[in-house]
Amino acid sequence: MAPPKQYSYWLFNKPYGVLCQFSSPDNRPTLKNYIPIPGIYPVGRLDYDSEGLLLLTDDGSLNQRLANPRYKQPKRYLAQVEGIPTSAQLQQLAAGIKLPDGWTAPAKVKLLTEPPKLWPRSTPIRFRKNVPTAWLELTITEGRNRQVRRMTAAVGLPCLRLIRLSIGPLGLKTLLPGEYAMIKKPNL
Repeated sequence: MAPPKQYSYWLFNKPYGVLCQFSSPDNRPTLKNYIPIPGIYPVGRLDYDSEGLLLLTDDGSLNQRLANPRYKQPKRYLAQVEGIPTSAQLQQLAAGIKLPDGWTAPAKVKLLTEPPKLWPRSTPIRFRKNVPTAWLELTITEGRNRQVRRMTAAVGLPCLRLIRLSIGPLGLKTLLPGEYAMIKKPNL
C-alpha cells in the first residue's frame, strides 16, 4: 500500500498588480514571478488590483473547503473607501447588499478610527484634496467576483484599496508583499 500523498501549503502576500495565475497572455506579473514552486495553485482569487493573503496548495480537498461558499469560511479584508461612511451605509453592508447577481450574505463591518499601519502600495492611491477616505474592516463568508468592491460601491463608497488579511484560520502574520512561507496543513 502506498503512503498517503504529502501535500504542501503556502501563504503568499500578493502585491498590487499581480495576476492570481501562473501565466499571462499579455505579460503582466503573475504568481510565477514570485513563487518558483511547481504544482501548487491558488485557493480562490484576489483581483489584479487587490492585495494580501493568498493560500496556494496542491491539496484539492482543502481548496474546496476554503473556497466553496457552502463552507462559509470567513474572509477578512481592509478596505479604503472614498467618503466617510454613515451609520446607514455600515448597516446596509452588515445586513447584505443586493447586487446584480443576487443578495450577499450579511457581513461583519467595522469603521476603523485610525488608518491601519500598512506597507506602501507600488502604485499610490489617488489623492483628492476635497474627498476624504476611510478604512473599513469587512468579513464576508462568500467569495463572489469583486464582492467587497461591489458591496462598498453599491452603498456609495467606492473602494480605493483592498487587502485580504485572513481566510478562515489563516492570516498574513508578518509576510510583506511578495513574500511567501510554507505552513503546516490548516486545521479546519
